Amino acid sequence: MADVEVAKSLSSLLNGIAQMVYYNKSDITEDLLKNELYPEMPQEEFKALFEKMKGLIKSIATADMDHAQLEAFLTAQTKRHGGSGLSAEQAAALSRFWKSQRVRVRESLLAQHRWEPALRGLSWRVDLQTGDSHGNADHRGPVALMELELGRAGQDSEFVCLEFDETKVNQVLKKMADIQESIDRIVHRT
Repeated sequence: MADVEVAKSLSSLLNGIAQMVYYNKSDITEDLLKNELYPEMPQEEFKALFEKMKGLIKSIATADMDHAQLEAFLTAQTKRHGGSGLSAEQAAALSRFWKSQRVRVRESLLAQHRWEPALRGLSWRVDLQTGDSHGNADHRGPVALMELELGRAGQDSEFVCLEFDETKVNQVLKKMADIQESIDRIVHRT
């Protein structure tokens, strides 16, 4: 029965760490986790366990480990000598935790690191002036109109309208080509 309680406490600790770090639950604190899950454990021992589990979760999450990578990582951690290694129970709890929480943790990491507002849509058209209301055929040439839809998660979109003459379109296209070239250099380097 004691092994079941240890596994439940460790599983709850891992979920509590995820609530604090990835799901921004401010009511979950290190003290709360200690008092609820490990009331008999000395503070220094709990702090070491908490930091070790938090570090392992961060390593696993940052690498977005699949099942095979996770098993290799946990096996290496269990073979470490001294107090820094994992027990088989801790490795099993981490494996169960990651299997159930991987998608949510990944979504949380992406949401935390997304630039806002984000581009939600883009529409464009080219207009050609043929004359004004007085019959003057004095036209400026084609004009590109672009509408950008920008928005933050959970909020309505904002729209930005831009007008470009042929020179400005060419400048924008040159900048976009420079950006594409930079991306290609980075991608082909790795």
